[in-house]
Amino acid sequence: MRVIDHLPLRVLLALIALLLPLGLTLTPPFAPRAAAAPDATPVRVMPLGDSITGSPGCWRALLWNRLLDAGHTDIDFVGTLPGQGCGVAYDGDNEGHGGELVTNLANQDLLPGRLAATRPDIVVMHFGTNDVWSSVSPDRLLAAYTKLVSQMRAANPDTRLLVAQIIPMNPAGCTGCAQRVVDFNARIPGWAAETSTTRSPVTVVDQWTGFDTATDTYDGVHPGDAGNEKIAARWYPALADVLDQGVPGDPGDPGDPGDDATCTASFRAGSAWPGGYQAEVTVRNTSTVALTGWTVTVAPADGARLTQVWGGTLDSSADGTATVTDAGWNGALTPGASTSFGFIASTPATSGAPAATVGCTAKATF
Repeated sequence: MRVIDHLPLRVLLALIALLLPLGLTLTPPFAPRAAAAPDATPVRVMPLGDSITGSPGCWRALLWNRLLDAGHTDIDFVGTLPGQGCGVAYDGDNEGHGGELVTNLANQDLLPGRLAATRPDIVVMHFGTNDVWSSVSPDRLLAAYTKLVSQMRAANPDTRLLVAQIIPMNPAGCTGCAQRVVDFNARIPGWAAETSTTRSPVTVVDQWTGFDTATDTYDGVHPGDAGNEKIAARWYPALADVLDQGVPGDPGDPGDPGDDATCTASFRAGSAWPGGYQAEVTVRNTSTVALTGWTVTVAPADGARLTQVWGGTLDSSADGTATVTDAGWNGALTPGASTSFGFIASTPATSGAPAATVGCTAKATF
């Protein structure tokens, strides 16, 4: 029947002319077809990272085709970088910049422009390999992660993030890299639990376990064919699960968490001196309702302690994590509005560059 349905019009008319004298009536597929429903807006998925993601990052090709084979045809991989081949047809757009440090991406505020150009619904992030190689501490890495999440939520409050415990690394000339990856990966689940929200969940995907640098990479760092297969296989169930839940931020459902009061906090270091530094935290209302107040947690890196706050009320805990609530005059924020508070922190002599992990909770009257 499908063959007949695609016959040229002149042949179809001739066939009808032969059938009508015999008293036969037209039934589908000859009856007019209803117009096809317009395609739904595809879910925009950003692969984010460094060369493991983008140069050429052929696990993306494997993942793309596996999703399509499973029926996930309403997806669009997005990024400001094009694909680099990989020998199969796939949507190669990505945000995997070779050699990039996640701490540089955060410190230089490079992500907002990329988000504005691509508008992702879901971010698939494998990031930090170059930082680990450069001996960047887990505290600084996670502070960068937190800032990126804040920027993602500022661009799209319903962003879903899949973040990898990164693949092992054992390159020649970096004897400490293997253990530093282990140390960093051990911190990611706790960070994700603190950062995840109902509206914008963070899911950890274990890319480390079962990955062998001897057989799954070609240089101790970058995946070969076997490694790409393993990476795609680990991403697939987590991403498919998010896609099965529907387009992030789809409005209109009763009790939609999009009606919750939510906010983000982002850290920016200012001047520093031996024994201390000054910094600023920006609080932004990322919900669709007006806030009546906010509370920010600040966990300074390397044993630093907040000693003074302006634009907020300080309450420190024994482990060094500080809680800062609004000062009253800056607690009310309309959707999309932001405010900030500043602080001074004391630091031990052995501390590194100023860094802190920050989180935000909001209050609203419904």
